[in-house]
Amino acid sequence: MVLVSAACGGAKVGDTGNSDAGSKGKCGTVNLAVNPWVGYEANAAVIAYVAQNRLGCKVVKKNLLEQVSWQGFSTGEVDAIVENWGHADLAKKYITDTKVAVDAGSTGVPGKIGWFVPPWLAKEHPDVLDWKNLNKYAAQFKTSESGNKGQFLDGDPSYVTNDAALVTNLKLNFKVVYSGSETALITALRQAEQQKKWLLAYFYTPQWFLNEVPAVNVKLPPYKPGCDADLKKVACDYPDYDLNKIVAKKFADSGSPAYTLIKNFKWSSEDQNAVAKSIAVDKLDDEAAAKKWVDANKSKVDAWLQGT
Repeated sequence: MVLVSAACGGAKVGDTGNSDAGSKGKCGTVNLAVNPWVGYEANAAVIAYVAQNRLGCKVVKKNLLEQVSWQGFSTGEVDAIVENWGHADLAKKYITDTKVAVDAGSTGVPGKIGWFVPPWLAKEHPDVLDWKNLNKYAAQFKTSESGNKGQFLDGDPSYVTNDAALVTNLKLNFKVVYSGSETALITALRQAEQQKKWLLAYFYTPQWFLNEVPAVNVKLPPYKPGCDADLKKVACDYPDYDLNKIVAKKFADSGSPAYTLIKNFKWSSEDQNAVAKSIAVDKLDDEAAAKKWVDANKSKVDAWLQGT
């Protein structure tokens, strides 16, 4: 994944495209957290591009891990998180208890975390798609890093993951190994499909890569509300997420047109994947990837700017 630079350049004041939206208020500086996966980066790229070119804002992007991003609400270092994956504990702390942050609504994108295998493996050994059969194949998943156990490949250690607890509580003969990044996960899944390697990995949707290699979800015990409340005892699948935006309460109350833009921002998984693919595969920088999508989706952008 191509990460954005730590800070984005100054605003292009006065460039309002084909609309006079955004002429009502002064924007100033907007501090956007950017978490380390390309779907989030796509959200941030488009929001930053519109804020700069349609509202005259100065956008500062900050590459931060998820938990650190939330901490920024109380220090004033972060104005917005633009793709939040659950985090009920952080929402309680920063929204309910200390009241330094507020929910700014859905991005329109549903999120799903799960365990995946490459398509060839699902086709040749369909029973591997039920977690109850994983121990039967554990030896096939062994690597130099997993020792005498099967390898379960996780991503960035900062990601939302219950996998170590799941392996223990489901009594699976596997060892969780961290790949370190989204890019490493994608590389491993691509190679596993091309070379017919056995691979069990953490992955998620939306993700542009699944259009290239349609990895198949392994069925875990079904999620029920509260089944993951104790992370040491969790033995169920991940919940379905309605990916949302979280903003600093001070930013929400500031009257900034950028807050209205972020609150109104809503698109589809297909929209996000298109921008993410431009960044990750076509190697466009964030601004060029965002411009390409914005130029082709004027009506959606205009809707986000209503009330600014």
